[in-house]
Amino acid sequence: MEKISSLITRQRRGEKPPISNKLEIMSLYLKILGLDEDINKLNIIHVAGTKGKGSTCIFCEAILRECGFRTGVFTSPHLIDVRERFRIDGIDISEDKFLQYFWDCWNRLEENTTEQLSMPPLFLFLTILAFKIFISEQVDAAIIEVGLGGKEDSTNVIKEPTVCGITSLGMDHTEILGDTLGQIASHKAGIFKPKVPAFTVPQPPEAMDVILERAKELMVPLEVTEPFDCKQMKGLELGLSGDHQFYNAALAVSLSRCWLQRTGNWGKKYQKDSNLPDEFIRGLSTAHFSGRAQIVYDSSPNSDCSEILSKNCGGELIFYLDGAHSPESMETCAKWFSNAVKRYEISSHSSFEVENAEESLENGHFLHESKTLEQLEKSFRRILLFNCLDVRNPHILLPRLVNTCASSVISSDLHGIDLSWQFNLQRIWEKITHGKEMTTLLEKDFKIDNKEILPPHEFLYDDASSGCHSHNYLARSAVIPSLPLTIKWLRDCVRDHPSTRLQVLVTGSLHLVGDVLKLLKR
Repeated sequence: MEKISSLITRQRRGEKPPISNKLEIMSLYLKILGLDEDINKLNIIHVAGTKGKGSTCIFCEAILRECGFRTGVFTSPHLIDVRERFRIDGIDISEDKFLQYFWDCWNRLEENTTEQLSMPPLFLFLTILAFKIFISEQVDAAIIEVGLGGKEDSTNVIKEPTVCGITSLGMDHTEILGDTLGQIASHKAGIFKPKVPAFTVPQPPEAMDVILERAKELMVPLEVTEPFDCKQMKGLELGLSGDHQFYNAALAVSLSRCWLQRTGNWGKKYQKDSNLPDEFIRGLSTAHFSGRAQIVYDSSPNSDCSEILSKNCGGELIFYLDGAHSPESMETCAKWFSNAVKRYEISSHSSFEVENAEESLENGHFLHESKTLEQLEKSFRRILLFNCLDVRNPHILLPRLVNTCASSVISSDLHGIDLSWQFNLQRIWEKITHGKEMTTLLEKDFKIDNKEILPPHEFLYDDASSGCHSHNYLARSAVIPSLPLTIKWLRDCVRDHPSTRLQVLVTGSLHLVGDVLKLLKR
């Protein structure tokens, strides 16, 4: 981890990257490791996009694995452990294998550094490591998610993919990719290769025009997929939640089918079957991707431990985690959260009598399905736990959530005592939700060692109109200086107020989501 950390470039988001000829440098690194020729032997699905590219990759991997192929998938970022970025047959690469391939790459690259060729920056190194792992593990299918953009991304060293895909496009990373959808689409379509089939989902006209033009230039057979028809699932549900996943699932089905056709495997089993193959259905229904529309039921607030439980399990403290960080994905996240909490409340009230308590094992965890009338009559409180990088525009992100969240707790993981950005988020939230400017005295009076650093539990339970005022917080929002304090405070709230369920939406940053998951699992 020390070596990996040493590769992090100390540049701010939006600054020009330290390497201008990234793909040429990537080729040199791959040649040093003897991987330059072997990459072309991988049967690669290459996926770019603004929203849903990771989910699409996960769907593709699950489908092809269910079809009997050895799979490798490379996604980013990781939430808790760097090994999450490298899955072999649907499982994070083992520690032993990770260390083996890591040190092989590291030592050989370090031995060949010169004044002109230093060690690669972090994402370049991880991309190289992914190729090393997938080649060494002899995967049948390698599914590669673009890191940022496409045309100049380090993954675009791939010259002969089997098929390419572009997920939904939106306004993100505008400081690098451009501030119009056309400019962004130009970067994404940069992964197209001459005459290699490509698929995309319906796009805004400005973006679609650019994609179509690029496909025409390279004689790329391009197909636009329609949203997935859930009737094809034969009663099962997609493994990834949210209506937006119907677009990602449809794209994954098209990419997987094309992969099977181009590798000579489709006709062997599926040529005469016009329906969605059972293997596709199993893959779509079992796909899992942490931190994306994920629900975590905090199983033991009193003991500070947590389990990842099924959607049907009750709980006093429920976390809804989604790493949305663009305007479009934030709106999608808000719709998912709103639907999820409504479904939970409906299911709670419609099944308030369960005569016998039973324990069952699902996904490796014991579930206690006993419910009592007292539990089901508990009131619900919805909370927003939010943070975002300071290159994001909270004036655009936060309004997308206003109609779905009744309360907010704005928090940041503490790396020092500078919480000025979090106070800025709080001011924006108060202005959006109440139309009031927040006094700057709150920030000036805030002290990390202040005994009143955390709001009292009544902060959540008092009527908002009555006001719950202190020099450290307002009626509906608070800045809490660290995530451990935030989680402890939420757990203490449900412990001291057993008549209430807290439904906490965690969003704004995948880094925030990852850190919350890490604390819940600890």
